[in-house]
This record gives sequence, C-alpha cells and structure tokens, in this order.
Amino acid sequence: MRDPAPEASAGGKNPQPLVARVFAALADGEFHSGEHLAAKLGVSRGAVWKAVGSLRDLGATLHAVRNRGYRLRSGGDALDAARISEILRVTVRGHVRRVETAWTVGSTNSVLLERPNPQFGVCEVFLAEYQTAGRGRRGRAWVAPPGGSICLSLSWTFRQVPQDLGSLGLAIGVCGLRALKELGLEQASLKWPNDILVDGKKLGGILIELRAESDGPACVIIGIGINVALGAELLKKIGETGLAPTDLVTAGLERPSRNAIAAGLVSQVVPGLLAFEKEGLRPFVEEWRAADALRGRQIDVHTLEGAARGVARGIDLHGALMVETLQGVRRFVSGDVTVRAVE
Repeated sequence: MRDPAPEASAGGKNPQPLVARVFAALADGEFHSGEHLAAKLGVSRGAVWKAVGSLRDLGATLHAVRNRGYRLRSGGDALDAARISEILRVTVRGHVRRVETAWTVGSTNSVLLERPNPQFGVCEVFLAEYQTAGRGRRGRAWVAPPGGSICLSLSWTFRQVPQDLGSLGLAIGVCGLRALKELGLEQASLKWPNDILVDGKKLGGILIELRAESDGPACVIIGIGINVALGAELLKKIGETGLAPTDLVTAGLERPSRNAIAAGLVSQVVPGLLAFEKEGLRPFVEEWRAADALRGRQIDVHTLEGAARGVARGIDLHGALMVETLQGVRRFVSGDVTVRAVE
C-alpha cells in the first residue's frame, strides 16, 4: 500500500486575500481581462485593478494591454500544498507530516521556529509566495516577487545532536543539487558554506537555525531559497548591490514548475537528513567536492576574528573550508567568502 499524501494546508484558517487569488488566476502567464477576472473571483473590476496594483507593488511584473487584459510576465504555477504533497517521492511521504502554503509571511523559517518541535522522523514543510522579512545568512535580505522564487522551510528533530551538525548546510546543498539535476539543471555548483550557484551567479541559498536542548533532541529549521523567475529588471537591481544573481529561467529551464521544485527539494532533503543523522557529512563529501565552486580560486575569508587571504583547497571530512595562505593551510568552520578578481 502506498503511503498517503501528507496533510496539506493552504493559507491556514484565514481565507486567501484578493491579491493572492488574482495572482493565482494570472499564474498561467496568459492574458485575462479585468471583466473575466472580476466574474471569476466574484468581485468588481475596480477591486481587480487594485489587486493588480498590489502585485506590482510587491515586485511582480505584469503586462496590461487594452482589449486583452492583464498578463503575469513570469507565469508559472501558484504554490499548491495538495499538489506538492501528491508528487512527493512515495518513500518520503511517511516522513512528511504536513505541507502548508501561505500567501505572505514575514519569514517561513520564523513560522516554523514558533511551533513545537516535530516528532522524531517526521517534518513539517512551509512555503510562502512572498516574504516581507525574508532573510539569508547574517541577516541579509532575501528578495523575491510573488511567483518568482521558492521560499521553503522544513523543520526536523534529531534525537541527539548529530556529529558535524555545523556542516549540515553543506549536506543540504548537495540535496538541493540532486533535486535540481532531476529537474534538468546540470551545471549548478556549490559555494561554501551555503550558496547554490550557476555560472558563478547565485541561484539559491540555505539558512539553518537550531533549537537544541543540552544532551537532548535538536530541532533544525532549514530554509531554502531558489530563484525561479525574477525577471531581468530585478536581476539587474539585485546585481547592483554587489551580489550577482541568476534564476532557473535564465539558466535554461523553461517555465519550471514551482510545485515540482518544492516536492523535489523535500524528496531529497528528507533522506539526506536521515543519512546525516547516522553518518554526519561523510555520505555527502565527495558530491560536495565535485561541485565545489571555490576550489583553486583566490579568495578572501571574512570571520569575526578578521579576514584571511589565500587559495581555496576544498573542504575536509567535517565540512571546514581549507585555505592555503602565506602562513600555511588554515581551517575555517564559519565565515563569508569572496572570490578575488584575477590580477
């Protein structure tokens, strides 16, 4: 007998706001007239016009053409908790208690941090179309318009704090690459400690937050952000901040299904967590090294103790970054890395 799909929930107990329903109606990327949308959603054309304006304010790119209506430029499927649950890998379903989607939250990680720890061996998955306070490492903002990205968080409880817990982000990075390869993206790489790159540009990132008890269980909240279809204007705007971004559409995937991406990520992360709990980073090391975007590059490593300069020499078996400096090979367990321009 196949495991039933996990419990699915869209928007919790609160009804979806009109802007979310207009977004879902436009998510197919086709033109829809204001009159058609108003009739379909049971509201006035003026209310539709205001909702379209709200979508634009959130960063969505819409085309408005006389006698044709509105079209969401980055058309794609709206997040659907039931659909994600349905297409999860069958062997994973028993480990996923609930998949939940929401129109907007401050941060998907924060939502799960406020909830009790899930039981051992099962997880909760939470996704949002839009985050008002999405964040990456060191409090950096994570910017994405509705429909433009995957903003996914997963909570998991380990019975005991596993070995190499500080390297969990590297293992999740490998899981992310596995999921993206199944979708047809072969050229992605990993930048220590938590970034997913394509052609040297940032496609996604991982943020892990820990809630642990002394000598007891440890709950991790794993946040994964993947740029799906940000659009040229937003890509340029983000690039002007000094971070070179990219998205799946730019990388060559034609209108990728965000529900399939979400299901693929969860289907890879869950078995990854089960393996990590037993063996730590060891089952992931070789795949990570094969995808290492820094190895052999001239880099600067910035830590709380200062900065170091040298050549990246890969990771050790515990996930530390090895850097060949003028003073010898140094080992870093945390920090930010910038690649130096070739002189």
